[in-house]
Amino acid sequence: MSVGVLGAGAWGTALAQMVASDGHDVLLWAREAELVEEINTAHTNTPFLPSATLSENIRATSDLAEMAALDAMLVVTPAQHMGAMLEAMPSHPRDLILCSKGIEAGTGRLMNHVARDAARNSDIAVLSGPTFAHEVAAGLPAAVTLACGGAEAQWDRIAPLVARSNFRPYYSDDVTGAEIGGAVKNVLAIACGVVEGLRLGQNARAALIARGYAEMMRFGEALGARPETLTGLCGLGDLVLTCSSTSSRNFSLGKALGEGQSAASLMSDRKTVAEGAHTAPVLVELADKHGVTMPIVGAVNALLSGAAPKSVVGDILARPLKAEQESGD
Repeated sequence: MSVGVLGAGAWGTALAQMVASDGHDVLLWAREAELVEEINTAHTNTPFLPSATLSENIRATSDLAEMAALDAMLVVTPAQHMGAMLEAMPSHPRDLILCSKGIEAGTGRLMNHVARDAARNSDIAVLSGPTFAHEVAAGLPAAVTLACGGAEAQWDRIAPLVARSNFRPYYSDDVTGAEIGGAVKNVLAIACGVVEGLRLGQNARAALIARGYAEMMRFGEALGARPETLTGLCGLGDLVLTCSSTSSRNFSLGKALGEGQSAASLMSDRKTVAEGAHTAPVLVELADKHGVTMPIVGAVNALLSGAAPKSVVGDILARPLKAEQESGD
């Protein structure tokens, strides 16, 4: 099967490098002509993944029509642009493996719903889990959830495309759960970054991860995700990773907020996308629509809207005392 990667940011480039690691040819789409030239001539991607020397089996293009002819494609565009990108591509039956984590602003759609509407001839899968791009590109071990909307037949077809000796996918048919884990953890990672920026300590971060995970589980249940999916790599695993390191763009954004920088200036200056900032407001709306209490997500949304970090933290700590396992937080 021919395979490509749509999006040449850090994660897309890392996935291309991973797929090419066994000698497989990979077509990598980049918007910028100068980046296409750099990848094809120097085998580097200095703007987004400067640590990696890329395989010569990776070829870059900026032609969406060339991508459309592929049998399988890993879609790694920013979540808010995925629909437009897929609609701009000529129609062709293919496997789309969605690797972007977020919820579409304005519609509240998960990425698999966006992709199904934009590419009706395609079979949809979701790849999600605890993965930092620079580690995957370096060939360090990682494991992910590969959730297949086409169930086991699709898994049999696409798992060999992404499985490598240091990159292990695990099967799921819970596409909704895989997506919810990836989207919610981005928002919670911002919150943990704020804790770091305010120097509130490791106890506070551990508590926030645990209570944030409870919010993820409640939201997932309301949207039909299976609890066991969110206890796995695409939920708890990804949450622990991105809430613990400045290698996470979302954690770094939160840390800067906690240190006193304004959300507006941070978002305007960032070259890479912190998807949690786009997900937070739509997640608040969806939680309200489904009657799910998510105070930490609400606090992050308030911070991104300009609220003072210390004030927001104070409000969270002042919430009424209650049993840990109550459905409302």
